[in-house]
Amino acid sequence: MNPVTQALLAQVSRRRIARFVRRWDAIEALVIRVYRAGTATGGDEASYSQNRSWLLKRYPRWRTALTPHWQRTTIGGEPVAGDPFEMLLAATHAHEFVGNWAVMQTLPAAREALNEWLADMLEG
Repeated sequence: MNPVTQALLAQVSRRRIARFVRRWDAIEALVIRVYRAGTATGGDEASYSQNRSWLLKRYPRWRTALTPHWQRTTIGGEPVAGDPFEMLLAATHAHEFVGNWAVMQTLPAAREALNEWLADMLEG
């Protein structure tokens, strides 16, 4: 888990939020692993399918709260054109991350939005 996210999450008492962030972390780690490896294993495919399904069902609950945070981010140095969470979950299979530099550039926008959301939540 990202150290900043981990420190923020340690202060959040809402389990639903913690589960959402942990599932997102699993997706992020998988994307990076598959991109670097240049291949997706059967385990990667199964993990992505399970985590993606879980997140697609639950992301709508958090979309409104996360939107102002991702709208202030950039992808590849340009203002975000759309929801980075939806962009990353649009892939139906883990092998779609192989060689996909656009996806790798999208990860920081989602991470920044998550961290800002958690920080704002803690500030009240």
